[in-house]
Amino acid sequence: MWTNQLRSSLFLVFFYLTYVNGGAIQLTSSNIDSVLSSHDVVLVNFYANWCRFSQMLDPIYNELADKVAKEFPQHGLIAIGKVDSDADNAIAAKYHVNKYPTLKLIRHGLLTKREYRGARQVDAFMDFIRKQIVTEITKLSTPSDLFTLDTKKRYIVGHFDDENSDNYKMFMKIAGLLRDECHFVASVNKDDFKNERPLTDVIYYRPPQGLNEKDMYYMGGINEQEALLTWSREKCIPLVREITFANAEELTDEGLPFLILFHKSDDHESVVAFEREVAKQLMNERTNINCLHADGAQFLHPLQHLGKSMNDLPLIAIDSFKHMFLFPDINEMSKDGKLLQFVKDLHSEKLHRDFHNPPPATQPTTTTTISPNADGSESKSKHIPKTSSTANVDQPANNAKQFLNPGSHSSAPPESVFIHLSPNRQRYSFRDEL
Repeated sequence: MWTNQLRSSLFLVFFYLTYVNGGAIQLTSSNIDSVLSSHDVVLVNFYANWCRFSQMLDPIYNELADKVAKEFPQHGLIAIGKVDSDADNAIAAKYHVNKYPTLKLIRHGLLTKREYRGARQVDAFMDFIRKQIVTEITKLSTPSDLFTLDTKKRYIVGHFDDENSDNYKMFMKIAGLLRDECHFVASVNKDDFKNERPLTDVIYYRPPQGLNEKDMYYMGGINEQEALLTWSREKCIPLVREITFANAEELTDEGLPFLILFHKSDDHESVVAFEREVAKQLMNERTNINCLHADGAQFLHPLQHLGKSMNDLPLIAIDSFKHMFLFPDINEMSKDGKLLQFVKDLHSEKLHRDFHNPPPATQPTTTTTISPNADGSESKSKHIPKTSSTANVDQPANNAKQFLNPGSHSSAPPESVFIHLSPNRQRYSFRDEL
């Protein structure tokens, strides 16, 4: 009895200090666990008092917290919190914060993959928050709805007896955690779906067509959150992701070199072939490199930086965030583990060494980035020229202008282009600025 009264008293004190006083909840080592565990969604601003961008965001963020409290007064639904990354550096380290302000979203006490990288304005924040509390599960009314699902997307499909059951609630929780990585659909009418399911609740993964994969059923306990989340994440997050201007900052922030297939927007065959070879050759390299594909029309500048144009697609290149290296012949990516060797040559620095001292046998070799000049001759200085302004470009030049011009030098491989899409110092502060 006394324990329950004490808990009630502590909650009232906590409620008064955080909500009545207004503004974002100051999260510290003494209260962060209770706040995260007692709310479905928590947006956390990791700030530093010396950071001018953090100082600019602070009044906006407190205003956001007040608006959220008014629009969503339901206890336990959503909270707006902030962490002083200097005073509570252990919390910042736990969540791998290396720039300020960093805004991370936490669901059901678990960190989601994506940070908030949108506009730092109250209206933009509110739009983001509203989307976070909308369920991401598409309800299936009849079995025929299964045939209307997009065949190019990945789905986690669940069939349940009752939407009020513990199994369905767990499915909702996993769908919320992976809402940015996968699509979740479910039925809650066992009579209508008796031919699509066994007698008990069931969850399975439906892959996109073209990957030569089959439906795969989840064999663990549905109420085992960690097991179901791990299984769903493995199925949802593809080996090869598409890079766009919308997610480029996020991908570069992961810190892994890029292995990129540049292709034309309608060239799905090359993407499927690349995905197949990545799965075949690079499964053990997932922690060492980011395998991506990109619409060449949207990323003209990297192509020009390699001395290539839309006419040369598809092609494969590595961007190490220092230099770029061109895979010699995309038609040979499936031969003798050459794609794997290309990646290994990057990490052993063989690509860089061979650029300066190509093997004597033939030029170009499998580890050089020599490209033809405009007149068709090979560049003996091993400089990779940019295409001229009259080169064949199928897209307005303003896409390329979204990159800074990193320049090049004849004595080195082309400098990285994608490094300029990483979090920049016009928006974030880094600790090395102290």
